[in-house]
Amino acid sequence: MKILVINGANLNMLGIREPELYGEKDYKSLVRYIKAYAKEKQVKVKCVQSNYEGKIVEIIQKAYKKYDGIIINAGAYSHTSVAILDALKAVNIPTVEVHLTDVNKREDFRKVDFVGLYAFKTISGKGFSGYSLAIDELKKC
Repeated sequence: MKILVINGANLNMLGIREPELYGEKDYKSLVRYIKAYAKEKQVKVKCVQSNYEGKIVEIIQKAYKKYDGIIINAGAYSHTSVAILDALKAVNIPTVEVHLTDVNKREDFRKVDFVGLYAFKTISGKGFSGYSLAIDELKKC
C-alpha cells in the first residue's frame, strides 16, 4: 500500500506556532513519527508540505493512479478551499482528513470543512496519533 500524506499551510511551523495548541514538537518530528508508524505497518508513505493552495492541488492531481490513499491535513485550507476539494474528487483516491487540534472546539469559521466533504473519515484533536489512526483507516480500504 502506498499513502501520500499532505500537510498544508503553517504545518511547517509546528513547535513555533501556538505551542499551547499544537505542542512543542516540530514538523520534522511529525514526519519521523508518520514514517516510523508506516514502516511498522508495512505501508509506503510519502510526506509533503506546502503553504500554497495551488501547489497542494497539483500534488493531489499528480497522485492520480500512483497512491492507494491520501492523508491530508490541509490546515486552514480545509475551511476555505473548494479547489482542494475538487482536486480530491477528481482523483477519487480514498482520503482521510487529519487535524492536530479539535477544530470543532475552536473558532466558528473552522467548523466549515470543505476537505471533510470528500474524506471518508476526519480525525480531529488527536495530535500526531491522528496520522497513525488515519493509516489504520486507509489500510481497511
